[in-house]
Amino acid sequence: MRIIATIAELRRALRGRTVACVPTMGNLHEGHLGLMRVAQRHGDCTVATIFVNRLQFAPHEDFDTYPRTFAADCAQLERAGVDVVFAPDEREMYPVAQGYKVAPPPELGDILEGEFRRGFFNGVCTVVLKLFNVVQPQAAVFGKKDYQQLRVIQGMVAQLALPIAIVPGETARTDDGLALSSRNSYLSPAERAQAPRLHRTLAATAQSIAAGARDYGRLEQDAIDALRRSAWAPDYVAVRRQADLQPPAPGDRDLVVLAAARLGGTRLIDNIEVSA
Repeated sequence: MRIIATIAELRRALRGRTVACVPTMGNLHEGHLGLMRVAQRHGDCTVATIFVNRLQFAPHEDFDTYPRTFAADCAQLERAGVDVVFAPDEREMYPVAQGYKVAPPPELGDILEGEFRRGFFNGVCTVVLKLFNVVQPQAAVFGKKDYQQLRVIQGMVAQLALPIAIVPGETARTDDGLALSSRNSYLSPAERAQAPRLHRTLAATAQSIAAGARDYGRLEQDAIDALRRSAWAPDYVAVRRQADLQPPAPGDRDLVVLAAARLGGTRLIDNIEVSA
């Protein structure tokens, strides 16, 4: 496995290869490794990128304290059979202040996560487009755990006519249902024991929909109230169409239940797809 830090060296190394890419911010877990295994089916060279992207963090968020575990990450990636790790520093990715930025349409980028993390998807789209231009993959894998991010990236690739297949990867979970996340390491032992409740709450909502419930606003509020009674601080619970994350219309069947909530000082997100 090669570890590469510069754009020029990466382009030389990938010349003539069929590349599948998995962009990450490091602090890797089994969910990331599952995405690597998906990528290995879509190219003869698997590239993992590790870059903590300042542009997608608000000033009050955890950019400075975000876990950075580069040596451990590389050891896991090598065991997983990844071919190349691209790990630029900020000077390589942003040699001058990034004045050109990519913004998704407000109807997708300013809802849900975009409402509570203003500018987040501008930062995501900008760095992902830049990584795509650097790596020039034929396929890229993004996890469904970040469901809105997946839809934003799919839309960007489609509208900008990028020759890249965006491949979804399923959410990896612990045995008690908690979605794997780099931020799970922030949880105290007591919070970790409570954390699977978010998934259980979404699962109960999804089960109600599958059983025929259609008062989505009531279902959302019931889920929010249930989380609050358990000492969570929800930002949202939302029932949306899978395709575009808009509120369901009568007859829409392919739905997803999404949530973001704080448990102590840790903000967790999760989602469950459901057929109405």
